[in-house]
Amino acid sequence: MPIPPVRLLKYLLASTAVLVAAGPDVALAQAPDSVISQPGTGPASTFRTDRPSASRAGPSDGVGVFDRMGAKLPDLPPEKDYKGPIDEAYGAFQRGYYLTAMDKALPRAQLGDPAAQTLIGEILSQGLGVKKDVKNAAFWYGKAAEGGDAAAMFKYALILMEGEGVPRDKVKADDYMRKAAEGGNPSAEFNWAQLLIADNPGDKGLKLALPFYEKSAEQGIADSQYAVAQIYATLKDLPEEKKQLAREWMARAARAGFDTAQLDLGIWLVNGVGGPKDYVKGFEWLKLAANGGNVAAQNKLAHLYINAIGTAPNPIEAAKWYVLSRRAGLADPALEDFYLGIEEDQQKAAIEAANKFRRR
Repeated sequence: MPIPPVRLLKYLLASTAVLVAAGPDVALAQAPDSVISQPGTGPASTFRTDRPSASRAGPSDGVGVFDRMGAKLPDLPPEKDYKGPIDEAYGAFQRGYYLTAMDKALPRAQLGDPAAQTLIGEILSQGLGVKKDVKNAAFWYGKAAEGGDAAAMFKYALILMEGEGVPRDKVKADDYMRKAAEGGNPSAEFNWAQLLIADNPGDKGLKLALPFYEKSAEQGIADSQYAVAQIYATLKDLPEEKKQLAREWMARAARAGFDTAQLDLGIWLVNGVGGPKDYVKGFEWLKLAANGGNVAAQNKLAHLYINAIGTAPNPIEAAKWYVLSRRAGLADPALEDFYLGIEEDQQKAAIEAANKFRRR
């Protein structure tokens, strides 16, 4: 049985990869003529667990960094038609015939085929057609990682970080994450960039991480696209041609469904960050994020309705979005004053609309 093509490995783990965190918390300084405030202005960091106040509505509000863990990754870019040998084990796996895939992969795995070992690890770790077996999954991922399979190295690094089925070993986990990133695994590239920032605070970490974010972003990882956009917009001494691409990378992350990117893109468009102002498109992106449940976007949208920015003025809609963001714990004295100043029937209509709201 021939060794399966490398390209098949890219698809095996794409929908199950775990992200260490959402992009680096690199915030933009608020422009003097900003219509609505930018996300927080704190120093760069990897993890955020705080809930921002009304004056510091951070981009991850509503979907925190730990909520991004386990998120389904965007579809990978289309590839050229494959003309090489067909791998029967992977073919069975992709069609949902998991027991057949296991039967075809096991003899190869026992002979040391890293790709087959990775496939068995995936089947066992998810309990696909068989009883879930984390310990044995870790064993096969470990064997495949030793054999140089980048997808397995990424998975095994996560297992070592969590200590699930194997003793926790951060040093070994970091080493495999680095090797997987250097081997071209897009999720590992993102996570290794995160670790570089965590271990190297400030501009040094961002500069070390940027090449890995860029490679991962090119392969469709929305969190990396968001990170690239923020770094391009904020890091000094970057080539001008990269700075000019910041908004495009933010848009790519937003189009992939990353609500934090939708929030930031809306703010950038309204405030003219990274390009000309476009109030209508900015409003549309903020509304999309708000409808998806992003609390900070709901807060900003209320301000846009009040000030007729990118939309017609609508006090009931403004109050509705304020009520929703307030219920989620995001206080805003200015919006509270607005709400108390509208008519009682408008307040009632806004509450009724908020009660009917469903994320979409």
